[in-house]
Amino acid sequence: MSSRLDDELSRLVSAGVLRQYQADSIRDAADAEIDAALADPGRPHPSAAPAEPEPVKRKPPPVAVHTNALVEVLGYVGGALLLGAVALLTLANWGEMGRAARISTGTTAAVVLLGVAVVLAVLGRRAQLSAALASLGCCVAGFATYVAVEGEAGRVTGVLLALALAAGGLWWLKESSLLVATFGILAVGVLVITSDVLTPDSGSAANSAGIAGTGFIIVAFVFAMLGLVRDQVTSWSLAGAAMFSSSICWLVQERGEIMALAVGTAGPAALLVAYGRTRRSAYAVVGCAILLVIWPISLYQLTDNLAGVAIGLVVASGVLLLAVLMLSRRRSNE
Repeated sequence: MSSRLDDELSRLVSAGVLRQYQADSIRDAADAEIDAALADPGRPHPSAAPAEPEPVKRKPPPVAVHTNALVEVLGYVGGALLLGAVALLTLANWGEMGRAARISTGTTAAVVLLGVAVVLAVLGRRAQLSAALASLGCCVAGFATYVAVEGEAGRVTGVLLALALAAGGLWWLKESSLLVATFGILAVGVLVITSDVLTPDSGSAANSAGIAGTGFIIVAFVFAMLGLVRDQVTSWSLAGAAMFSSSICWLVQERGEIMALAVGTAGPAALLVAYGRTRRSAYAVVGCAILLVIWPISLYQLTDNLAGVAIGLVVASGVLLLAVLMLSRRRSNE
């Protein structure tokens, strides 16, 4: 089987167009066809048939996209303006606003954003705009719930409601913006659960940081699994961002530098392996960015010496360059 077909099948699997078993079936069928042709040279091959001239296809007339683009932009701007107005109104008048006014402001904004998103989705128009408005609506609905319930219960309930709405929108609309909204809601959820549920009143912020770091590792696992069924590039990049957040939390934790270094290395390593297999630049950008931030900070906290940081970075650089040489040699042998 040609390496070109293998590369194309791998690209389609990474993009989510094909499942792995479908790619394997196509690959097996191609191998069987080649084996049959080699075993029976006299067997007519489909490619040997005289090619009939393809009918000349007329180019479709150019489609006017300027109006559609303008509608998209107006929708984004309208949603952003509504969200900004709610934020300014609540920040400027939070002390003077009564509880009913706070609830009605947040609820109205959430209903408008989610309502427009649902209408667009039902009509089958502007899928990306619908998902973007739904993402904003989920976050505003969580805030409105927090205002309505108040206290620790309000924060937990608001996160759960926002997460349920984002999950429903992601299942329905299948757009990347809802993945980003889900990540933001889960990040807030980790902090809320850590501070309000899992950390005792007598616990310090430094000790609770390790709990938050563990929570972000769970978030990274969730997005790694989501990458198998939804936008893989966005999901796995967000998984890397969750690992970065976990590393930051471990840096705050008392004697958590080793854990921060381990987490801050494992996440980028997985992303760089994914980049080597799929050539998606987002993996390389996110992975390298995490390494460049976590390694120097972790090494400095461990050694309290810039020379130690420099030695650690030289060792890390040597390992990475050695890996590049080994992978390049392996690829040339193939």
